[in-house]
Amino acid sequence: MAITLIGDRDFDPVPSIKSKCLRVNLNEHIYGTFNEIGAGQETVRNFFRAGGASGTIAKAMSAYDKDFSDAIYGVEKDGRYVTELRLRTMLEKEMKHMEQRISREKHPKKMFFSYANTVATIDFAKKYKGHGWVGIRYQTDPTQKEYNEITLHVRFHENDARHQQNTLGVLGVNLIYGAYYKYDNPKKLLLYLYDHIDKDKLEIDTINFSGPVFKDVDNRLMSLQLVKNGMTEAIMFGPDGNNVLPARILYKKNILALRGSFRPVTRVNMDILECSYDMFKKEDKVNPEKIQVVFEITLSNLMAEGQIDETDFMDRARLLCNLGQTVLISKFKEYYKLVEYFSNYSKEKMSLAMGVNNFIEIFNEKYYRQLSGGILEAFGKLFYKDLIVYMYPLKNHDTGEITNSHNLILDKHIKELYKFFKHNKKLKDLENYNPKYLDIFSREVLQKIKEREPGWEKALPEGIPEIIKDKGLFNYREVSIRNF
Repeated sequence: MAITLIGDRDFDPVPSIKSKCLRVNLNEHIYGTFNEIGAGQETVRNFFRAGGASGTIAKAMSAYDKDFSDAIYGVEKDGRYVTELRLRTMLEKEMKHMEQRISREKHPKKMFFSYANTVATIDFAKKYKGHGWVGIRYQTDPTQKEYNEITLHVRFHENDARHQQNTLGVLGVNLIYGAYYKYDNPKKLLLYLYDHIDKDKLEIDTINFSGPVFKDVDNRLMSLQLVKNGMTEAIMFGPDGNNVLPARILYKKNILALRGSFRPVTRVNMDILECSYDMFKKEDKVNPEKIQVVFEITLSNLMAEGQIDETDFMDRARLLCNLGQTVLISKFKEYYKLVEYFSNYSKEKMSLAMGVNNFIEIFNEKYYRQLSGGILEAFGKLFYKDLIVYMYPLKNHDTGEITNSHNLILDKHIKELYKFFKHNKKLKDLENYNPKYLDIFSREVLQKIKEREPGWEKALPEGIPEIIKDKGLFNYREVSIRNF
């Protein structure tokens, strides 16, 4: 059912940009400010051109000069202006001005909003494509004391500054319109952000929702939609469950990445982390204070019968966050694409930690048929950076044999390639692992959880079994009720 606000007029169900602006402008109760830094006044320009803007726009401003901007919003510690912190400072400051300057007694039905963006478009040499932060703080009810907020980070893919400005203006209109008329379905709101915008023009790689109308929204699930809908290739969220900008977390860091399904996260996963971390921090050109650990899950690992199981995703996300981990969700099936992605943000030494069975899969040539150079091209992209792969051993349940880098079996025509990387110390066996954990397999643990078999708790990190039971993760509660 479509949202209707007090003061609304009838409009087309799929409105043009002009119609969206006009609907907002003709609602006498929607009232707010526009503050756009770095890419002109493209969003507010759309509202001016639509007509009837005098009742909507309280103020439009562009504090373009840095000194002038600092005088209004203060000086940022890192000296940067295109940041999430700057955006939030702008939203907070402008909303306070609204509250101070507009009398509630005189305007009891006004629904305040503050829209802002801080953006850097493509440079003259076309070396940097441009990016920015966009957000809105607003009310859907004039009696609301707590404001709703939507903030997002964008990356431009167009090669002309003017085109990027126009795209930003359309995005701003879609955000304001969606904030008021699509807030009851945040997933659809995400899709509406691309109304009249081709996805190859703009990438949204971070978004966060907060406030009373979004009290039931989990930002981790919203970030999953960005990858699922093709809005970005990868997203990241922190231990607190909020989405974070990958560039901010990974910039100039020594990255240690662990790929897995983590369904559920087990003692093996944590053992791999501890062992690889201990080795990585001792490597040359690694600063222990700059190591960033990332637990990465590919989109294919979230599929169940061809569809993404969002409940299952949230179960895994809650456990990893509870363990204090930063999580990356990506579309990268191949490891070399993951390394290329990391290389966008850091040129420092990196490492991947994985089990021997996953490592053997890297040498499967079927994954590289789309490359003109085949597996050689893929490995060139994987290892040309300062990368190390740490391998966790595999135990044969039947024979008890341990497989590591010294006895793993590869096809003969691939063996020499493997030897080359091993000889150059690009591949290393993990040391000081716990032999007791080699009998733990997450798929077996998951089956035991679902069937309520005893003893599965011992395979998981401390505190995790209690969360699974308390929250009913991985269908634990459903099985309990069914058996009851």
